[in-house]
Amino acid sequence: MTADDTYGRLDDDDYPAYTMGRAADMLGTTQNFLRAIGEARLITPLRSAGGHRRYSRYQLCIAARARARELVDHGTPIEAACRIVVLEDQLEDAKRLNAAYSAPAKR
Repeated sequence: MTADDTYGRLDDDDYPAYTMGRAADMLGTTQNFLRAIGEARLITPLRSAGGHRRYSRYQLCIAARARARELVDHGTPIEAACRIVVLEDQLEDAKRLNAAYSAPAKR
């Protein structure tokens, strides 16, 4: 791997660059919260060669969504909160597709 390859990964949102401790610090949450949303399959961190969790920027964006933490803070079980977030994302995707399909074709 060359230095150019390494630096190119810095712009890759899917590159697992962050350790669990760093990710928790960046999000202002606990490592237990990250473990819980991983177990609930909201995000699936990659593992280093030594078996440590590594998170990408994309995964941190999902984990940072205030909605999941808000639901958990109000007593919703973590698994249910994660499912709600996934369903909300699917609904938004469906709305975008419907809007695209119902928009008049440009000529």
